[in-house]
Amino acid sequence: MAAIKNRYSQIIETIFSKYFQKGSTEILFERSEIIAAAKKLRIKLPKNIGDVLYSFRYRASLPDSIVEKAPKGFEWIIRPAGRGRYKFVLTTLSAILPSKILLETKIPDATPGVISKYKLNDEQALLAKLRYNRLIDIFTGLTCYSLQNHLRTAIPDIGQVETDEIYIGIDKRGVHYVIPVQAKGGSDKIGVVQIEQDVAVCKTKFQGLICRSIAAQFMQENVIALFECEMTGEGVRVSAEKHYRLVNPEELTEEELKAYQKRPPD
Repeated sequence: MAAIKNRYSQIIETIFSKYFQKGSTEILFERSEIIAAAKKLRIKLPKNIGDVLYSFRYRASLPDSIVEKAPKGFEWIIRPAGRGRYKFVLTTLSAILPSKILLETKIPDATPGVISKYKLNDEQALLAKLRYNRLIDIFTGLTCYSLQNHLRTAIPDIGQVETDEIYIGIDKRGVHYVIPVQAKGGSDKIGVVQIEQDVAVCKTKFQGLICRSIAAQFMQENVIALFECEMTGEGVRVSAEKHYRLVNPEELTEEELKAYQKRPPD
């Protein structure tokens, strides 16, 4: 893994340094430049060259040589900029991380045992736990229905994007909502770019519905952080965060239930 990251770092550094100028806030580049940089550096690429970009967008930090060129209080991120095109962009927030001091809420785990036994990866396991335990309903206060998972579509000025799962929600007034969900397990990070893309999908494909963008992160195997995100003039911001621990029913005590009753409503 260290060797892969080192190769990826050399490639992304080469592309960045090719275009960077002092005072730059955006740097456009083509996906094909990954191949060109690898050839120049005599580096063997993975079969999926997109993994170079995916790694720095969602898993790994950009190399120090790029990070240090951001002004104080800003970070470089990579955004899609159309079909086969990307751009480095300066932003004040690049990843959404769970709070370390937020109270947990215990929820009786309704995930079928056979689903837990045959889960394929952290992301699929997380999406399944959200679905079977109706955590999106609980978190948003809406009645929600899963419409589709891993929705892939093309968005103008962005290009091909993928949303982990799309829910449709209904409130007590009968108002309809579209709820895109991004799910991350393991060491993957919830990036603001993913939230921006989800909102763009809703605006393009679900016009007329109210968009409520949700992100989910495994903190531990059965502890899930949920975030509601909003687009503001300063970019993506978190408007609500909750932590849910999935437990066996006998692990939820009467004292805890009484304590939940005393919590102020959202």
